[in-house]
Amino acid sequence: MSTKTIGYSSATLARNNQWLSDTLKRAFDLVISALVLILLAPILGLISLAIRRDSPGPAIYRGSRMGRGGKPFNILKFRTMYEDPKSYVGPRVTAHDDPRVTSFGRWLRDTKLNELPQFWNVFKGEMSLVGPRPEDPSIARTWPRPVWGEVLSVRPGITSPASVQYHNEEALLSYGLVLQKYMQELGPDKMRLDQLYVRYRSFWLDLDVLLWTALILLPKIGSTPLPENLLFVGPFTRLIRRYLNWFTIDLLVTLIAIGFTGIIWRIFEPLDVGWLRGTGVAIGFAFLFSLTGALLGVNRISWSKASFADGYELFPAWIIASTIAFFLHLRIGLFPTGLIVIASVLALGGFVFVRYRSRLITALYVWFMRHAQSAEATHERVLIVGSGRTAEHIAWLLDHPAYSGKFRVVGFVDDDLLTQGMRIYGARVIGTCDDVPQLVEEQDIGLILLADHRITYTEYRSITSACKGTTAKVMFIPDIFGSLSGLADALPDIQQTDDDGRDHPAFRCDRCVAKYAPLGKNTSESAIDDVQF
Repeated sequence: MSTKTIGYSSATLARNNQWLSDTLKRAFDLVISALVLILLAPILGLISLAIRRDSPGPAIYRGSRMGRGGKPFNILKFRTMYEDPKSYVGPRVTAHDDPRVTSFGRWLRDTKLNELPQFWNVFKGEMSLVGPRPEDPSIARTWPRPVWGEVLSVRPGITSPASVQYHNEEALLSYGLVLQKYMQELGPDKMRLDQLYVRYRSFWLDLDVLLWTALILLPKIGSTPLPENLLFVGPFTRLIRRYLNWFTIDLLVTLIAIGFTGIIWRIFEPLDVGWLRGTGVAIGFAFLFSLTGALLGVNRISWSKASFADGYELFPAWIIASTIAFFLHLRIGLFPTGLIVIASVLALGGFVFVRYRSRLITALYVWFMRHAQSAEATHERVLIVGSGRTAEHIAWLLDHPAYSGKFRVVGFVDDDLLTQGMRIYGARVIGTCDDVPQLVEEQDIGLILLADHRITYTEYRSITSACKGTTAKVMFIPDIFGSLSGLADALPDIQQTDDDGRDHPAFRCDRCVAKYAPLGKNTSESAIDDVQF
């Protein structure tokens, strides 16, 4: 298995998930649009009659819009302008004081009822309930090509995050400079919001947008712009992804814990509880754990990127849920006490496992790649000089799937005699700094990472000189943690030059500066050979 295979599998999974989401979205569009057209048919008929009575002309307006994949289609709206040649040759964007709009048409536009015929476009598959608002072809052709490809990769919609944010768009425009202001101010930001929708689109986001669309029709709510974090991560998205998803997973974990404990328990003692009662207890415990975790902020942790310290946040929620479950057990007595305790502990282990499963799978993959002899030829063999915190994080970085398929840490080099032969950070300490030239030849080292700030200048020159006749490259890793602790922030640099005229990485050292600073630029190489950097 290679990183290329992993990447291909991830891309395939992402495509399958998106296909499933798009299929669900299309089915939802069909059902809702059909229901709206049937249930609102009388209202649609009354509006059509009112338009015909208000001004001469057809009740339905058909305008050209740019659809999915750049394919034009005719959008349907209730006519809101006078049926006059001037209405067709004016600006392609409408302002609040547009003289082309009829009095009844103004009311239709303010209430958004003029958009109702677009449910037929949705039913036909030309549009969706939620998607980037379809733009006039003359305006869409002015978009940058990458934006064109991204925004038009999905069906346009009746509503969108941009429509919610700019639901009072016409009030922001005046008839005299309508097109200029739209193209320079409103258009670019709407385009940006449309791009964000395409990137974050999901069925739950569509439900959020539909909810916001309904709410903005209320005067007090509609007058306040929504923050973008609520616009794209609204109530449905938060409920599903942060709460219901984890509740479902925790419920399955609890069911498995209780079921497994019950099976083992029945081997030693009789147990007649029943699956129905056991399922009820599992649902109750999972609900208690999820509710307590939500109150304590556990669901605000992005577990795919969580630190191991974040795992301790699960314990308070587990202790509270277990305590409540235990006292309920004492009152009702559904299970043996020992079974409740064991199942609770197993459930905690399951809760931790499912949240760190990606880390565990990654570790398993790294272990497999490290021991796969057939793949070793494709790795750049790395030697890390040092065993401190900088070396630790470099080793961790190279263990990441993004790099583990390209690099293999052969071992560490450290002058501490107590670490010789020991295994640290997944690889052994195989020598000291004096052994580097020999190790480069014996281990076929291609890259040496200097991750020890204590290395002397002489040792640095020795390592670089030894590698000049080999294919090994030397890279200096700055002592980030020393800098963060403030040990080297205020110290001047000591810059040395290699024989070929190139500067090697700067070293900082308070002892060196204090001892040799008076010497200035005349400090000799022999004078600093015995100083630890």
